[in-house]
Amino acid sequence: MSGELRIERVVTEGTFALDGGEWNVDNNIWLIGDDTDVVIVDAAHTAQPIIDAVGGRHVNAVICTHGHNDHVTVAPELAERLHAPVLLHPGDDVLWKMSHPDAKYWHLEDEQRIAIAGTEIQVIHSPGHSPGSVCLYLPEAGALFSGDTLFSGGPGATGRSYSDFPTIIGSIRDRLFALPEETLVHTGHGDGTTIGTEAPHLAEWIARGN
Repeated sequence: MSGELRIERVVTEGTFALDGGEWNVDNNIWLIGDDTDVVIVDAAHTAQPIIDAVGGRHVNAVICTHGHNDHVTVAPELAERLHAPVLLHPGDDVLWKMSHPDAKYWHLEDEQRIAIAGTEIQVIHSPGHSPGSVCLYLPEAGALFSGDTLFSGGPGATGRSYSDFPTIIGSIRDRLFALPEETLVHTGHGDGTTIGTEAPHLAEWIARGN
């Protein structure tokens, strides 16, 4: 037996850079799997802590929730060292190429299914923070991996290039808030939340704007 499905978090620290600015950030990297196989969600800053968390398991894929540099920093390095494909929505190709102009990735698509640990991860295209942002839904665990689309307290930032506030609001309202209220939201930065905690605040976010 390969063991039960489990979710693990690795936190790394580094720089997010866009539009000529730089910000120091802590990123959550999520590992979804069991004792034998695992999927890595995001590839932030430093490879070794992620590789250490993988241990001896087989990595089915490195899935990037979007193409900002702090989420794809070490994606090609992980791909090479762990013999795993990198998956990214092609809507973020321009962002990917800012960090990795010569590295290849496999295309993620809306409603794609990715098998892991006897279950499936469902891909939800959720543009707004970036054109190719995705969230990953794991119904069996009642868990959503939201990248930078949804946080505890509101939507992801939309004040920089390739972002759009009405688009992220639409993604959250139509796709994420359609999920069960008890769904746990594992975010790209900071602490998690639930769909039920955030959904009542949609009108406030719209009134506040980006």
